[in-house]
Amino acid sequence: MKLICSKSNLLYGVNTVSKAVPTRTTMAILECILIDASSNEIKLTANDMELGIETVIDGTIEENGIIALDAKIFSDIVRKLPDNDVVIETDDSFKTTITCEKAKFNIVGKSGEDFSYIPYIERKEPITMSQFTLKEVIRQTIFSISDNDNNKLMTGELFEINENQLKVVSLDGHRVSIRNIQLNSSYDYKKVVVPGKTLQEISKIIPGTTDENVDIFLTGNHIVFEFNRTTVVSRLIEGEYLRIEQMLSSDYETKIKINKRELLSCIDRATLLVKEGDKKPIIMNVTEGNMELKIQSFIGSMNEDIDIEKEGKDILIGFNPKFFIDALRVIDDEEVTLYMVNPKAPCFIKDDQGSYIYLILPVNFNNVAN
Repeated sequence: MKLICSKSNLLYGVNTVSKAVPTRTTMAILECILIDASSNEIKLTANDMELGIETVIDGTIEENGIIALDAKIFSDIVRKLPDNDVVIETDDSFKTTITCEKAKFNIVGKSGEDFSYIPYIERKEPITMSQFTLKEVIRQTIFSISDNDNNKLMTGELFEINENQLKVVSLDGHRVSIRNIQLNSSYDYKKVVVPGKTLQEISKIIPGTTDENVDIFLTGNHIVFEFNRTTVVSRLIEGEYLRIEQMLSSDYETKIKINKRELLSCIDRATLLVKEGDKKPIIMNVTEGNMELKIQSFIGSMNEDIDIEKEGKDILIGFNPKFFIDALRVIDDEEVTLYMVNPKAPCFIKDDQGSYIYLILPVNFNNVAN
């Protein structure tokens, strides 16, 4: 094999597929990036058996061939090459020469025939949306997936398609994030759970432009994302996702309209007094026209007042400050509306259109001085 391509194209391809190289594996071939120049295009692939990514890059193929190269060594070499054309040559013993200007590396590759290819997934009826929309939906929900593998379903996100509506849900047992998106076309009903890792990696590699689309294909076991000559194939998480409908009551005793930036800044300031791992709640004392926020820790205490519009009852309620910060950071509205029932019931942050709903469970603060 012999191919020539610019360092920038090669680096883009390597960075894209590297997201699917496993950090730990007993199969050495999976620690490789496959360079496939056996046809008329240069295709890079990585696959950890749960997530596979392949992308096509521009370049010139002078001799067809295929080789698997250690992902870490190969990506480190490419990253540090001069900004010029790169020549990659292999021989029958898989010895690979990488040349750029006066730099020349010789490394030993592996047979491309041994590589675990991405499974072929039949692509029918793509669900199409803008790259920007997908990237935003992930950003606005991914923070509330669980990192505990004991409940596999909570480490993923529910994608539910009903005609022209896409609902994306994530939860970790303490909070729920929901985004409702209107699609440009109608589709058959589908419901799948996509691994959080897949979505996190997609959000890193998808450009996220408004004028370019991503096509999503669903099967019984896999989800496929196609964009910009890149294909991402991921296994789905099996099982029935938690039913959240009964949690989404529209009843409330207290409705609060508040400036999002003020509330976010105030809670952010309060966390200066909370060390990593400390479970100190932020306490909200809601009265007519005012919300007093208080926090008390081993370091000290803070309180601050914010003007609000309130309907309904006064309430004293406590929350994990991080959960509020995570939700407020991804809301783009200037003003947010909070709905509360009592100090032991969830707080809802949602807009009138129902495009986003964030549910946060309160915490007990009986042991915290007021």
